[in-house]
This record gives sequence, structure tokens and C-alpha cells, in this order.
Amino acid sequence: MTRAAHQASPGHDGSFVPSVQGLRGIAALSVLMDHFYDMPKGGMYDIPDPGFLPPLWLWLQSVINVGGHGVELFFMISGFLIPASLVRHGSLPRFFFDRILRIMPVFVVLHLALFAVGPVVGYKFFRGIDLTSYLGIFAANLFFVQDALGLPIAQQNAWTLTYEWAFYIWFALTFSMLRIGGRMLATPLILLGVACLMHWPITAFFCIGMLFSATGWRISIPGPLGLIAGLACGVAMYASLVLFHPFVGLVPGVLLFGMVLSPDSGLARALSTPALQYVGKISYSLYLVHPFVLFPLQVIGLKLVAVGVDRWLLWAAFILIGSLMSLVASAISYELIEVRLRRLLDGAVRTTFFRPLSKMEQSV
Repeated sequence: MTRAAHQASPGHDGSFVPSVQGLRGIAALSVLMDHFYDMPKGGMYDIPDPGFLPPLWLWLQSVINVGGHGVELFFMISGFLIPASLVRHGSLPRFFFDRILRIMPVFVVLHLALFAVGPVVGYKFFRGIDLTSYLGIFAANLFFVQDALGLPIAQQNAWTLTYEWAFYIWFALTFSMLRIGGRMLATPLILLGVACLMHWPITAFFCIGMLFSATGWRISIPGPLGLIAGLACGVAMYASLVLFHPFVGLVPGVLLFGMVLSPDSGLARALSTPALQYVGKISYSLYLVHPFVLFPLQVIGLKLVAVGVDRWLLWAAFILIGSLMSLVASAISYELIEVRLRRLLDGAVRTTFFRPLSKMEQSV
């Protein structure tokens, strides 16, 4: 059952949507699950049962391995929230200031920690690195241009932030051109967006969020049937991303997100449970922090399996201890960086930065 209720649609005006918060939690946990499968391999992919990963059924490997596609859920959420955020801010400088304040503190703290500790422990590309390469990789990753320059990605999950920033910039410019000069000025940017979709198909999932941000269309299937339908669409989306093409996954993705946004659907109610609300609240920290938490556990596991410790025991411990430590570390990161440091930076910078620039702000 579908309904078009533009004025009653939750989140259409940028208001908080509990089910979207819960979906954030699912996306972060999905990526975490994928790393529980990938990191025990210790970077060895061409031999059976590498590292301390125990022999698993092929179907179970496939199920766990699709977890990395939680990033498409994050893209859908950004596509839904960013348009309303831009309109609500009313100017490009304020919009980008708040985006920087939202994205950068956790990223920069982890970035500095990685480049301080990485050479000491010999983490990945830091082994035998020279100063010029060090500084180049440091700067490229800080400004999210490492892929364009063909340089290593430093933070394991931060590659998606390149897509996020590209989307923020593209949407803000396209929206501004539409408001200033209409379709004539916006057409080149729209064509650029289409070209990006063709070259990087996963970016099409931003479009799902944009669709629901621009319309009041929601899909309401209440009760257990709604939950089953939502889960089926989620499975179909993940399977399509692995077995077919990202564009095929757009169809179940649209159905899934339509049910997420309808407050009466069984899926939305399940996503609004307190546990998922909390995981969703700390999901950004969880997404970026957990590889740092899992890395020392990975090193310990690889050393213990080399001396004969049972792989099933090591993998189970890796999952249990890794889950607990990742959630605790993410909660601490959220409270100290996303809340307190962000509030401190906001109070110290906003007034001094925007007062002299207020006349220069570009209305959107």
C-alpha cells in the first residue's frame, strides 16, 4: 500500500526521522560485519582459509561478505537529508561550514593518530616510507583526493567520504544554478552528475534519497508483513549489488527506503527500537573507528593462529571482543569528539567566521 502525503511525510522538511537513524545503525553494523570476515584473512586472498578465518560454508561467506554494501545505505540517507539541509541553512557558506563540522572532527583526529602511530607500528604503506611520500599521502588523504592521485587510502573506510563530499558540492552547485539561472545554467552540472553515475554506479544510490526528499511518496506496509517486506527488499538490494549491477539494486533500494520513511510501516517501527537508535546515533564514529579497534585484534589473532590456536576460537573471540570494543570506542568518540569537540569548535569559530563574511554569503 502506497500513499502520497506530501505534508505529512516525516523528514520532508529536514525533521528528525527515527527510522532513518536506525537505518544508519544497520549500515554501520553491516560494514562492521564485513570486516569481521575480511580482516581475519590478514590480507591473504589467494589461499583457502587464510589467516585465522575458519573454514566457512560458501553461502555464509557470501552473506557476510555483502556487508560492505552498507555504504549504499549511507548514500541513500545522504541523498535524502542533504537537500533539506541546504534549504534549511539558506546559504552555501553556512551549509558547508556545518558539513565540515559534522564530517571532519572525527576524521581529522583519526587521521592524525594514524599518521603518528602508523610509521611506528609499520602499518601497511608506512613500512619503509620516505618523507616526501609520507607528506604526499598525508595531504592527499586529508583532502580526499588520494584516489584521483593514485595514492593509498589511509583510513580503511574513509574512501566513501570522497563520494560524500563530491555529492555535497555537486548538489549545492546544481541547486544554486537552478535557483539563479534555471535549467540553462544547471544543465552542464546535471550532465556531469549523469556521467558520474555511469562511471561510478554506486553513486546512483544518492538519487534514491533525493527522490524521496523531493516528493511525499512513502510506502506503508504495517505490522509483521511490512517488516518481512522490508527485509526482503534489503536482501534483494544487497544480492543485486553482488550478483548483478548496482543499477539493478536501485529497484529494491527504492522500495526499501520508501518503507523506511513511512512511520506506519513495520520496517520503520523495527528500525525505531532504542538499541538501533543508539547505534544509529554513534554510527559515524562506529563506521570510522572500528578498523582502528580491530587492527590490534587482527595482529594478535594472526600471531596466535601461527602457534596453533584454534581458528574457530580466535574468530569467535575476534567478533565478540571486536564488537564490544568497537561499540565502546565509538561511544567515547561520539561523546568526546562529535559532541564536545564539535560544540567547542562551533562556539569558537562560527561567530568569528561568519560575521565578517555575512555580506558575502551566497543566498540559495
